[in-house]
Order: sequence, then structure tokens, then C-alpha cells
Amino acid sequence: MLDFYYSTMQGGKSTALLQRRYNLTSIGQRVLVMTSALDDRYGVGKVTSRMGPQCEAVLFNKETLFDPALGLDQIDELLIDESQFLTRAQVKQIHQRLCVRMGLRVSCYGLRTDFKGDAFEGASALLALADSLHEISTLCRCGEKATMNQRIGLNGAPERTGEVVEIGGDVRYRPVCPKCFY
Repeated sequence: MLDFYYSTMQGGKSTALLQRRYNLTSIGQRVLVMTSALDDRYGVGKVTSRMGPQCEAVLFNKETLFDPALGLDQIDELLIDESQFLTRAQVKQIHQRLCVRMGLRVSCYGLRTDFKGDAFEGASALLALADSLHEISTLCRCGEKATMNQRIGLNGAPERTGEVVEIGGDVRYRPVCPKCFY
């Protein structure tokens, strides 16, 4: 089973992953947590909630192969944070090798779109292949449902151009509704 939990920035994705990990381990399930090597905001090899909780995580990058050689046959569930940074090929490996062939449950947590409003490669593949999709709702500053991510420049104005991947957290990004985005 492949689950995709998605939201905007500051939507509680990492918090939801940490809660799932707690729930699973409290009933004796064996869980492996992975996160992107690109995200080092709170330390390398950690999944951290802005609310405080954190856990150690194995790093993945674009070259990581998702197969039983990672010791995945020794766990009950794989939790992946920052899954928007997976490649399409990695999502296919996860779906085919781990979920279908091994019967492993994999829960991915990540952004759906970047600050330009375009889908991340990993998110696009997860939206296509996941057995179950879960939106984690967030609010815009105006009180409406936030579905977009807005990058804020040093001058305080929204940015529309630049590199897609720029790790910055709360300082550089905010969740917004479509009206506030455009």
C-alpha cells in the first residue's frame, strides 16, 4: 500500500509523520523513517516538527535505490518525509518493488507544488501511483484554505522566479490560498 500525505509549507506533514511513527512503534511495529538529504534545516538525518518532536532518519538522494537491500524486508512500514524530492523512477521503484512485490506499506509526506505553482516530480508521480491520497489542510493568512506555496523575497514581496529548490522554511515560504497567490 502506497499512501501520499500532501500539504503546503507549514501544513503539519512532518508532525503527522512523527505521530504515525509513534502510533506504529507503540504497538510494536518496526518502522524506518527516511528524509531527503536536501533538507538540513533542523540537522542532517532528522525529521523535525516545528512543534518540537523529532526522530532520526536515513537520508535519500536522487541515486538511492529503493529495494530490499536497504533492509526493508526487516520493517513493517516505511515513512518518507520530503517525498517531493523523490524522482519519478524512485516512486515507481517504491510502488512496484516495495508495495506490490514485498507487500510493504509506504507512507510518503511532502509538498504537492513548488512556489511557482508547478508540481514537484516526486509529488506528480505519487499523485499518479499512490493507492491512497490524503490532503492535510492548512490556512492562508486571509483565513481561506491554503493550497499554494509562496516564496518571499528579501524585500518582503512574493517571488515568481528563481531556483525551485531553496531550503528556507518559515522565513522564505508561506502557505497561501489561490487568491493571495495570484
